[in-house]
Amino acid sequence: MTLDQYRPFVGPSTLRELRWLAEHLNGRRICCVNATKTGGGVAEILHRMIPLLRELGLDVWWEVLEGHPAFYQATKKLHNALHGKPETLTPEMQQTLIEVNQRNLSRLNLDADIVFIHDPQPIALVEARRQVGRHWLWRCHIDLTYAQRDAWEFLRPYVQRYDAAVYSAPAFARPLAIRQILIAPSIDPLSDKNKELSPETINDVFAHLGIPQDRPIVTQVSRFDYLKDPIGVVEAFRLVRRSIRCRLVLAGGPASDDPEGEEILAKVRERVGSDPDIHLLMLPPDSHTEINALQRGSTVIVQKSLREGFGLTVAEALWKGKSVVASAVGGIPLQVKHRYSGLLVHSIEGAAHAIKQCLRNPEFAKQLGENGREHVRQNFLLTRHLRDYLMMFLTLGRSEDMMTLNGS
Repeated sequence: MTLDQYRPFVGPSTLRELRWLAEHLNGRRICCVNATKTGGGVAEILHRMIPLLRELGLDVWWEVLEGHPAFYQATKKLHNALHGKPETLTPEMQQTLIEVNQRNLSRLNLDADIVFIHDPQPIALVEARRQVGRHWLWRCHIDLTYAQRDAWEFLRPYVQRYDAAVYSAPAFARPLAIRQILIAPSIDPLSDKNKELSPETINDVFAHLGIPQDRPIVTQVSRFDYLKDPIGVVEAFRLVRRSIRCRLVLAGGPASDDPEGEEILAKVRERVGSDPDIHLLMLPPDSHTEINALQRGSTVIVQKSLREGFGLTVAEALWKGKSVVASAVGGIPLQVKHRYSGLLVHSIEGAAHAIKQCLRNPEFAKQLGENGREHVRQNFLLTRHLRDYLMMFLTLGRSEDMMTLNGS
C-alpha cells in the first residue's frame, strides 16, 4: 500500500497536498496509543494510516495498552456510561483504570513530539506528560451526546491536561478549556474490507457461510453490543418479512477490550430462536474479505445503533453503492443525508418502513447507493483523514515554530 495507489480515487492534487504538508512536519515523532490491536474501527484506521504517515517521512509508532479482565470490565462500564447508559462506575473501578494506566507507563514508549491517545481506556497516561512528549492529543471516537455526568466528571480532569480533544461530530464537544477539533473518521478503499470483489468471490463467501442467496438480504455488520441494537434489528426484520420474503444477516466479531460480546450474542440467539431466515455470524477479527462480500451481496445494509461515535460500517456500505438504513444518531447523519445518500430512522417501526422502501423500489435504492458512494469519496476516504491529521499536527507546533523563527 502506497500513496500513489490512491490516485484513481482522489486525483494527483490530493497526493501533492499530503506530501507538502508532511514536509513541514520535519520528521516529527508521533506515538499513537489505544486499547486493542484488533477489533473495532480505531484499530482498523491505525493499521491503515500509520504506514502512510511513515511513507510521508514521519516517525510514527503504535503502542497498545495492556490490561486484565477487571480493567476491561471497568472500561466497558465507562464506555456505556459515556454513551448514556445508566451505569455505576465504582471507586474501585476508577482506581483499576488509573492503576492499569500507571503500570503501563513503565512499558510504553511515549517519548514522542506528539502523543496521540485514542478513547478513554488510556486517557490517564497523560499523567506522564511532564516527563515525555511535547504535545498530547486525546481522540474521542465515541458519542458523548448523552454522557452520564459521573462518567464524564471522572474523565474531564484528564481531558483538560491535553492540548486538544478531537471528536467525530460537533455534538460530542464538551465545555472545556482546551482546543476542540472536529475530524471525522474514514475508510480505506484499498483495504480487504473495501476493495472490489468479483461476483465469484462474493458467491463463494455466501456459500461458505451457509447463507442462501435466493431472496433479498438485509445485513447489519457490527460488534454484538447493546448499543448496536441487534435485537431491534431482528424485530424490524420481522416486521418487514410480514410482507416481503427476505433474509437477515447479523455479522459481528470480537474485540479484545469488549467483554460483553458473548453475552449480547447469547441474548440475540435466544431472541432469534430457530428462525431459518436469520443468520448470526461471529466472525474472527481478520474476516475482512468476508465482511466485504456480505455487504456487496446484500440488498440493504442496516446500522440501527442506539448511540454511535461515527459508524464506519455505514461508510463501508455507502462506498459499495448500497442503500443504507441507519439510525439518526452520533456521526451517522454526517454520512447519511436523508433520502439522498440513505434513509435515517428513529425507531424499530421506522427502520422496517425504510427497509421496505428500499426493497420495493430498486431504482430508488440504486440512486441512494450511487449518491452515497460519491459522498464517501469526497468526504470519508483515508486520504482526507490523513490530511486533517497532518494539518492538526502542524497547528500544534505553530506557536513554538513561530517563536523559533522570531529568535525567541
